[in-house]
Amino acid sequence: MPDIHESSSLTWLIFALMTVVAWGLYGVLLHTGQIGMADPVHGRYKAFLFVGLAYFLTAVLAPAAILWLRGAAWSFPIAGLSWSLAAGLVGAAGAFCVLLAFGAKGSPATVMTIVFAGAPIINAIIALSLHPPQGGLKSIPLPFFVGIVLAVTGAALVTLYKPKPASTSHVPRPTVAETGAPLDE
Repeated sequence: MPDIHESSSLTWLIFALMTVVAWGLYGVLLHTGQIGMADPVHGRYKAFLFVGLAYFLTAVLAPAAILWLRGAAWSFPIAGLSWSLAAGLVGAAGAFCVLLAFGAKGSPATVMTIVFAGAPIINAIIALSLHPPQGGLKSIPLPFFVGIVLAVTGAALVTLYKPKPASTSHVPRPTVAETGAPLDE
């Protein structure tokens, strides 16, 4: 199996765009799954349970199979293990917080817009803190800061002026009479 680094120079872009599509679908699919659980009180947690199952299938079994097929050594230095575990914890916590935002009446379009505009800004700040540029902060080009301002502005504009959804949903929603409790999206 060829290594990713041996592929063409645009391979990284293809994978990045695949991630954009996958994560772009994430919020809508998660919210739809939550509603589809037909449980106004615990639906979001039931949906997240299956997100966890999907993570296990994708993030545990798939890499384990690749490592096994490639004959990789099964040694895990503590630094790599610790940082990777921390990455998984903040990733899962972020996914859980998305569900909590939906439960607090945040719409998927608004929540995900804020998440996906804000995350790159946080990433840039943390990356600059951990790995300062040569020449210090004064060496950062002005367009970088303009990009951050544009990301914030874009998120605000998309959030404030998103189109209103149609009055009917494609997902069957339980009524108060069916569940005996008010709906909690």
